Amino acid sequence: MTLLTDETARPRGAAGRRGRWIDHWEPDDDLFWAGTGRRVAARNLAFSILTEHLGFCVWLLWSIAVLHLADNGTVLSVGQVLWLTTLPNLVGAGLRIPYTFAPARFGGRNWTIASALLLLIPCALFVYAIENPGLPFWALLLVAAATGLGGGNFASSMSNITHFYPTDKQGLPLGLNAAGGNVGVSVTQLTMPPLIAAFGLVALGWVWMPLALVAAACAYLFMNNLSGVSQPYTLREMGRISRRPHTIVMSVLYIGTFGSFIGYSFSFGVLIKTQFAGVQASHYIWLGALVGSAARPLGGLLADRLGGTVVTFWNFLGMSFGVVAIWAAVTTKSWPLFLGAFLWVFATTGVGNGSTFKMIPAIFKTRMTAGLGSADEEAARRAVLTARREASAAIGLISAVGAFGGVLIQQTFRISLERTDGIGAALIGLAAFYGVCVVLTWAGYMRKVTVGGVRKSLAEAGV
Repeated sequence: MTLLTDETARPRGAAGRRGRWIDHWEPDDDLFWAGTGRRVAARNLAFSILTEHLGFCVWLLWSIAVLHLADNGTVLSVGQVLWLTTLPNLVGAGLRIPYTFAPARFGGRNWTIASALLLLIPCALFVYAIENPGLPFWALLLVAAATGLGGGNFASSMSNITHFYPTDKQGLPLGLNAAGGNVGVSVTQLTMPPLIAAFGLVALGWVWMPLALVAAACAYLFMNNLSGVSQPYTLREMGRISRRPHTIVMSVLYIGTFGSFIGYSFSFGVLIKTQFAGVQASHYIWLGALVGSAARPLGGLLADRLGGTVVTFWNFLGMSFGVVAIWAAVTTKSWPLFLGAFLWVFATTGVGNGSTFKMIPAIFKTRMTAGLGSADEEAARRAVLTARREASAAIGLISAVGAFGGVLIQQTFRISLERTDGIGAALIGLAAFYGVCVVLTWAGYMRKVTVGGVRKSLAEAGV
């Protein structure tokens, strides 16, 4: 075994490529990890969080902007407002697929630099749109779509950071990485109203540009590429991973957790405004995303200790009860109950986000190493590397599907509002969906199956 030194991160690696490339990386080796692996991983995690955080800030820009468009001379219907918050989600979800595979093709550090600089585009377009309030609605839709670039950052960041940490220690760092991004939703919704009051709506675009440049510079100076994993995924490999039953099941579960988080985050302000006309939405809109983001590392930590499957199962039950409570609040027009129940649901989305992302690498490792004897160390090492690579790709694909789920949730609310003049029907449907997720979690991972000749559940196997 060779310990990692700073020499491996200097200008030219074994493959002859320039940049901060690391040629030897074995985080599952305890000595390697204790020696220098933990330090390098923590450094890359910190600056990955910075760029992902800014990506979420830009992605959710329109969720706060739509509450102030009328003051800027742009009057829209409820349906048009919901489309302006839905399209960024739709584009961001779609971009998560190519963003997933970008670190493997270009290097994690290199792509983090590029993804930070790409955030300048939606910010500049937003400034132009606000300074020209007579733009037609289709032009506003295009400007809103551009903020989807911020949504793609999550997939590339999570896919990249997965490679830096040991499989049995990924719950907390992945939770921190994701929470650092998720909290960008709350930061945008909390800090922007005072800026808008002081400098106008255009401040929403200007404020993120210098920060994106800082993030790109930090990635350039302090992050690393891993040459051992920077092999582009082939279309055949992507297709094979996407068709795996566990990829499909976990995608559905992630719709229930992250799809709910991002769908509610985009819609929360509009829902408050339509259901409780006397409440100032901008005073509360940021709370949901903050609670959900803060709960994500907790979900990862609980999953590391109790198992991702157990946490996910009970969490979906909690989500179901929370949505029923929201329905009761809407029916009785109780604002305190509405706010409390919605914050509970936001918290459960965060816990579920952390626990499901802990499950994914554990599932692939368990499946790849099932049946291997302890004596066959080389076969086990190859299986672990294959599992890590496939789990990284699956995480990106699953995160994309989850973000698409956010679009479905937004559209569920839009249809319910337009056809029933309320959100009760949408809430009943969501409660039923979370019930389906409870059943899927039990059937897929808590029910006993044969793994490596031994009958046990995947939860018992450490998933």
